[in-house]
Amino acid sequence: MSGSGSTAGDDPLQTAVWRLRSRGCWTDAAALLAPHPGAGPSLQRASLLVERCLFTGKGWPDAEDALRVAEATAREDDERGGAASERGHLAYAATILGVRDRADEARAALGRAAALLAPTAPGRPLLDFRRGLIAEHLSDSPQSAVAAYRRAHAGATAHGQTLLLSFTWRHLAGLALREGELAEARHGFGESLRIREELGYLVGTAPALAALADAEPEPEASRLRAEAGRLFRLLDGVPTWLAAQLAPSTAA
Repeated sequence: MSGSGSTAGDDPLQTAVWRLRSRGCWTDAAALLAPHPGAGPSLQRASLLVERCLFTGKGWPDAEDALRVAEATAREDDERGGAASERGHLAYAATILGVRDRADEARAALGRAAALLAPTAPGRPLLDFRRGLIAEHLSDSPQSAVAAYRRAHAGATAHGQTLLLSFTWRHLAGLALREGELAEARHGFGESLRIREELGYLVGTAPALAALADAEPEPEASRLRAEAGRLFRLLDGVPTWLAAQLAPSTAA
């Protein structure tokens, strides 16, 4: 349900931030960036706290505060576009989780981001992915969603944004499953899971396991759901929106 452009490189700070983020410790990861001024760290802080909202349904005021700082420090079009993309994603999260209907705000913010980010900008693939989320979940337009996810997938491949590929694979697979394309769905869900396991993206592994389970026959489906449930409990019920999908197997 979320998505990100990249993971840690050789920078010790980014390595530490990634380690915390990948385990669902978004507040701690954001705190590491707080002493660092400038548009880049401010935008990354906002992104972490927006992702926390989407995964936990909590922390909305902190995310709003971080976003205002990111918007105030943005100077270049790429920075302003990145902040607008995060603004749109926060509004999407509030809408999809039933906190408040901010669908119009989400569409407007992502539209601003599209006007600011060049077609080749590193933030463009993530924006395309988020526009796919809007098309799929708020506009009920699967064809538009597929087109946006495919643009995001191509852009993520070109920019080496491996984590984002795990999201595009998963959402393209979900739409394939809706159309009854089981083989395509299994492949996409499997690729998403493989990437997340290789990157150590623990907080995103349970959703990937559960998604693959929906495309697999028994007994493999039950095994995958049981593993997803184990990770879900290990992370204290994060992401919260996965609870309903896992309820039958965790109750068992």
